[in-house]
Amino acid sequence: MATWSYLTLQDSASPLMEQLIFFHDHAMLVLILITTLVGYMMGTLFFNKFTNRFLLEGQTIEIIWTILPAIILIFIALPSLQLLYLLDEVNNPSITLKTIGHQWYWSYEYSDFLQVEFDSYMIPTNELTENGFRLLDVDNRTILPMNTQIRMLVSAADVIHSWTIPALGMKADAIPGRLNQISFLITRPGLFYGQCSEICGANHSFMPIVVESVSVNSFLNWISQASEA
Repeated sequence: MATWSYLTLQDSASPLMEQLIFFHDHAMLVLILITTLVGYMMGTLFFNKFTNRFLLEGQTIEIIWTILPAIILIFIALPSLQLLYLLDEVNNPSITLKTIGHQWYWSYEYSDFLQVEFDSYMIPTNELTENGFRLLDVDNRTILPMNTQIRMLVSAADVIHSWTIPALGMKADAIPGRLNQISFLITRPGLFYGQCSEICGANHSFMPIVVESVSVNSFLNWISQASEA
């Protein structure tokens, strides 16, 4: 999770987030090169003393500064389009999880198992343990197995919400009357925090998300106990 003075993106916990970070670095490199070149040219124009009173047009340089940016845009657009399609790809999911946004909490349904559903509320500050995170910890975490393809169906019961986990590179709008679908794979165990990313009302800041990634065996033990309860 992000902490104080953390300047970069969160460490990735899914292949999709890795690709997003790679694309971010690629785009930043291009931007730095463009900024450096334009800054150097502006600096030379400010400080040189040369004049040319016969300079009316320059066809060659105009062709160059039209074609060159177009080529640069292609080098940014192609990986961007590839990533856009990758984010929407659903590859034979092993588990389907449905999440429904409410004012102001999330409810989860494990569709592949009988009667495994629960609500996830933020833990109030006065009930937090010493190692809890204020405004981020919840009473019921979303337990998911690592190294397993997961399909998530996202919807809402009242207003528009947005289910977001930055470390997984996942963000899906929860819209009443509509099912949105995302697919992801978690590559390591741990706790991954997120929040509703759509301004959904007075308590918008108080509906966090906590995904707990565990091994497949631990998940099966948990789901069997939850099914029996």
